[in-house]
Amino acid sequence: MSEDILINITPQETRVALTLQGTVQELHIERTLSRGMTGNVYLGKVVRVLPGMQSAFIDIGLERAAFLHVADIWETRPRDNPQASPTPIEKQLFDGQSLMVQVIKDPIGTKGARLSTQISIAGRMLVYLPQDPHIGISQKIENEVDREALKQKVQKLVPPEEKGGFIIRTMAEEASEADLQMDIDYLRKTWANITQQAKEKPAPTLLYQDLSLAQRVLRDFVSDDTSSIQVDSRENFQMLQQFGSMYTPSVLKKLFHYTGERPLFELYTVEEEIQRALGRRVDLKSGGYLIVDQTEAMTTIDVNTGSYVTGRNFDDTIFKTNLEAAHAIARQLRLRNLGGIIILDFIDMENCDHRNAVLAELNKALARDRTKISVSNFSALGLVEMTRKRTRESLAHILCEVCPACAGKGQVKTARTICYEILRELLREARQFNPKEFRILASQVVVDMFLEEESQHLAMLGDFIGKPISLQVETIYHQEQYDIILM
Repeated sequence: MSEDILINITPQETRVALTLQGTVQELHIERTLSRGMTGNVYLGKVVRVLPGMQSAFIDIGLERAAFLHVADIWETRPRDNPQASPTPIEKQLFDGQSLMVQVIKDPIGTKGARLSTQISIAGRMLVYLPQDPHIGISQKIENEVDREALKQKVQKLVPPEEKGGFIIRTMAEEASEADLQMDIDYLRKTWANITQQAKEKPAPTLLYQDLSLAQRVLRDFVSDDTSSIQVDSRENFQMLQQFGSMYTPSVLKKLFHYTGERPLFELYTVEEEIQRALGRRVDLKSGGYLIVDQTEAMTTIDVNTGSYVTGRNFDDTIFKTNLEAAHAIARQLRLRNLGGIIILDFIDMENCDHRNAVLAELNKALARDRTKISVSNFSALGLVEMTRKRTRESLAHILCEVCPACAGKGQVKTARTICYEILRELLREARQFNPKEFRILASQVVVDMFLEEESQHLAMLGDFIGKPISLQVETIYHQEQYDIILM
């Protein structure tokens, strides 16, 4: 099936949409100000060694020193005892020492970046491990015959005298020896450049930065099914051409510069798809719909028939809705980049053959996903439990933040509920203080409620406490927000 990749680039962000037969399947967003540092290689300087914590703080040129634990320091283990305890950190590092390190975890909050001295450089089909002679294979390649064949193919391309090892990625399954050799040559050239800079530049210095999202598209996303890659920025199109000619020359014939008058994402209705992907409800063509709820612990997806009624009986309607939902769910997982534990609540099916068919259709639809997925059978409650590896923030976490009005609950208290809270608060304040007047500052809808339906209760409370109560609208207040001023 024809797959197209659209790349929208502005100074502040890069957005990538993968479309299949005109329908958006994946969205990737990278913002300039929040671009991660994971994978970056630095020449750092040891600031402080902490023997008690078996760790050290390393200056890599950021605001906060980065953290290096002894378990993340690469050292050759004896062959007869590969599980031997690591050498104490105070015997490996000293204050002021220059050290090549790689970021394995971005800074979070007040914590600095997490570092490792075991360097790995990712390519399109291979990951290069310059310090480790081991050749490993991605766990997603499950067939033992294929695994062994790939391992032998790579070993044949790596001379015994060459240092370093490789991890074979899933993209290498269908790769030719020429493609693998090109990847090996590029990775070795990249490593040679890193080591040369480390000799010439002072610490702290950035030696290598992971590829930008647009470059990773050429490295990781393009497949034989990709018919075109359109870029709407001339400058970045030329940069990608230069990068592709050196690294992925076979992709250049698919790379085009979009020069149309209408914005690229608007032309292909990607903007509309982004807005729909941020909503809870996903309508199906048949009239059924999905409800997607993303929480901290898990994501739940509920399937409903809606207005869809067809077939010989209701069971047939349910079966066809669930079949369509299976494909829609697989697409939504990729589109929203939902990860972690996911619970699917298909419409209940009593027919065992129908359940098996829906599960088979779901697994078939999930086969196109590049992310590792594990799917269980239907549980006793009729639910399908699955996990999808978290590779990056979900679309909602990138584009949205918690609602300040509802604090993430998805609902707010009614105006009447707030009125009653205010009345209780007024009574508490009147028992503790003796002002001349109480003034209520609240939103328009709450003040309107007090002036109309709740005016009698407000008047009764005023008579009871023996103090005047005035109302003032604060247009910037949301419905749950209010203040009581003692005058």
